[in-house]
Amino acid sequence: MNNNVLNNFINRVGAFASAHRLFVTGGKYIVALSGGADSVALLLAMRSMAAKWQMQVEAAHCNFRLRGDESDRDERFCQTLCADCNIPLHLVHFDTREYASLHHVSIEMAARRLRYDYFERLRHDIAADGICVAHHRDDSVETVLLNLVRGTGIRGLRGIQPRNGYILRPMLSVSRNDIVGYLNSQDQSYVTDSTNLVPDVKRNKIRLELMPLLQQLNPNVAQSIFETSLRVGEAVNVYDDAIGRAMADVVEGCSQSVFTVDIARLLAQVSPESVLFHVLSPCGFTSSQVEMLYSVLARQSDRTRVFASNTHELCFNRDSLLVQPLNYGVHTLDKKVPECGLYSFADNLKFDFHIAPVDDNFKPSVAPLCVTLDAEMVAWPLTVRNTSDGDRFTPFGMKHSKLVSDYLTDRKRSIFDKRRQLVVADANGRIVWLVGERTDNRFRTTANTTQVLTISVENQEHTTPYRK
Repeated sequence: MNNNVLNNFINRVGAFASAHRLFVTGGKYIVALSGGADSVALLLAMRSMAAKWQMQVEAAHCNFRLRGDESDRDERFCQTLCADCNIPLHLVHFDTREYASLHHVSIEMAARRLRYDYFERLRHDIAADGICVAHHRDDSVETVLLNLVRGTGIRGLRGIQPRNGYILRPMLSVSRNDIVGYLNSQDQSYVTDSTNLVPDVKRNKIRLELMPLLQQLNPNVAQSIFETSLRVGEAVNVYDDAIGRAMADVVEGCSQSVFTVDIARLLAQVSPESVLFHVLSPCGFTSSQVEMLYSVLARQSDRTRVFASNTHELCFNRDSLLVQPLNYGVHTLDKKVPECGLYSFADNLKFDFHIAPVDDNFKPSVAPLCVTLDAEMVAWPLTVRNTSDGDRFTPFGMKHSKLVSDYLTDRKRSIFDKRRQLVVADANGRIVWLVGERTDNRFRTTANTTQVLTISVENQEHTTPYRK
């Protein structure tokens, strides 16, 4: 046994874990054990560090039943290893092909989902503090190169991160050669997955074909790329902090799904397009959509356009961008109201119509969601509907009619507001009320009014046109 190699390896893994605060004193940790060199080295290193950290170490092995006898061989190896090391082992078997077929995903994706779902259930069941997986430096370097080939932002240049929720990666600072040297120093055997030796996927092509070429240019290329990825990671932390402050400066709204973006503040940022991407990407907008939207902002043209993702839509409203879920608060209505009563037109939208004689206590309503009209001027049946092109009405207090669309524009209502806007019209097609906005002057109550039609609306969604 080569104690120098052994101690050096354990010290490097422990130092990396300490630097990234992966372990807590007295914690319990699950090691994802496949039987391969990487996971075996991780298990042995964790066992060696257990006393220092006063931690409990257990192992978990997944048999995906994909490689026949080889899969069963791996399982037996893990059982023997854990028994020799006196480490509890949790075993699970999966029908991976059946899962992939049922969920219409690749075999690789099926195995990944099954593995991590099982690890999380096990972590919860035994109250573990984390799940340790055996990614190493070379895995992280391969990830950086893969991301470069596919196209990536700065996050893709960080490689694999030491922590992702409860998933911990203590061995990212050591190479595959370090791992093999550590195992050889104690004559520790391990199993080999034959599929890793065939360059039939992109990662294996990078590992088996690209990296040897790069090493001809720089023998230490893996370490150089890894150190660069760490520096990029630190830069990302600075970037995230700056983006967070910029987003807080430009975004206003009551929720993460309904909000506005102040255009002037956005354009004043150091990198407006980057800020806009981080604001809109959680709502499903792609980088190409953000690029197109930003070009419209910069040119100050085509601001009548609506942009849509799979879940949200965006429009311009004077000095702001409005973002909301698709068809948020929109009620498509064309409902007849033959007589007075309470009408429910949607789950959260109710209209109440009633007529009463004028008495000495009567006062016209000034509430936006309740109006009082001269009942004798209104021709029944009434209709509650969405606005239409060419709709006109005579706003209260005015003598001449006006297009509803022009009125809403003057009121600084957005495209979304106009889409949501409802009207109440009488049997002659005259708009008696632009709901939540203004009554028609022709139906106002006067000193000669004897019967009052009161219309009130209850809208529990609090959408913009129906203000409370």
